[in-house]
Amino acid sequence: MGRLLSWPVAFGRFWYRFIVGDDWTVAAAVAVGLAGTAVLAARGVQAWWLVPVIVVAVLGVSLRRA
Repeated sequence: MGRLLSWPVAFGRFWYRFIVGDDWTVAAAVAVGLAGTAVLAARGVQAWWLVPVIVVAVLGVSLRRA
């Protein structure tokens, strides 16, 4: 039974490490940007620009911290 559960655990760990990586704040900012884009799009606002702006800003902050 342990072998049956080891595959989903390894799969979950891979995706966590792939998405979050070394800096959870970048992943959280991208998630907030996607949620904000969804909210704005639901209200009829052209929100395609929000995620690139957030990514550039968070990248700058992340590089400054490093």
